[in-house]
Amino acid sequence: MQFYSNGKLLLTGEYVVLDGATSLAVPTKFGQDLVIEPIKEPQLIWGSFTHTGDCWFEASFDLPKLRLTSATFNSDKEGSAEFIAETLRDLLQEAKRLNPDFLSNNNGYIVKTNLTFPRDWGLGSSSTLINNIATWAEVNPFTLLWNAFSGSGYDIACAKHNTPIFYQLEKTSTTLSQPIVTPLEFKPSFSDELFFVYLNQKQNSRDGIAQYRKNNSNIQQEIKDISELSQEFINATSSKDIDKIIVEHERIISSIIKLNPVKNSLFFGYFGEIKSLGAWGGDFVLATGNEDTPKYFRQKGFDTIIPYSKMVI
Repeated sequence: MQFYSNGKLLLTGEYVVLDGATSLAVPTKFGQDLVIEPIKEPQLIWGSFTHTGDCWFEASFDLPKLRLTSATFNSDKEGSAEFIAETLRDLLQEAKRLNPDFLSNNNGYIVKTNLTFPRDWGLGSSSTLINNIATWAEVNPFTLLWNAFSGSGYDIACAKHNTPIFYQLEKTSTTLSQPIVTPLEFKPSFSDELFFVYLNQKQNSRDGIAQYRKNNSNIQQEIKDISELSQEFINATSSKDIDKIIVEHERIISSIIKLNPVKNSLFFGYFGEIKSLGAWGGDFVLATGNEDTPKYFRQKGFDTIIPYSKMVI
């Protein structure tokens, strides 16, 4: 068996997507697959591989109880093999709780995950894994996400869709949120003037959300304004239209989270506009520009510049 999920980028609505703003998200040409091979032994043998084919995490579990028997983590980044293995086990156990037939027979599996992008890019190494496991376990991926972790779920929606989407969380009478996902036809004719630039600073989304929660009281008007900007984004007919949307969007989010827009803090004087994507301060930004844009960012020390057409499905 093999499953594949798309990576993600949130073009509009960062932070406020959590409180019901209609947000524009795009699936990426980069993603992650999950390859499953049955074996006779009652074990789950797991291997996670980078985009270059290197194994960065291995673990073994006894089935059906998912008891961890070994774990190896090859990375110079924070974390430990045990922590990652326990997080994976929690995810698998929640999938099993949602579908008791999952991992319930007497056989086992060798499982391999393969990223097609560097792990630190922030394109959804976790969301693609969650969606792949949910597909394998035949459970709702949004339920799996929210029961095991947290988040808006827009990344799960991108994992499942091959077009840009509007994503909105609708509050129900039970105070639970339900995702409204609207597939879109959005293929800007000016895509050669749009670039994704990696800031080489992996941002912790949980930290960004915590900062947002400190300052997000009474922002219904801002949520409405961002929703309108999302609609304006897909109606744009030129990069100049996008420039105006970016300036206003950055102003609104900056006023909520009390942080400087990235253009002011890192790229003051740049000839186009620059917008943070997701948690402010790391991962990718969206830049409008021209053929001189890659040269500008490389001179600033940022070497990963991906044109819109090479990033977005």
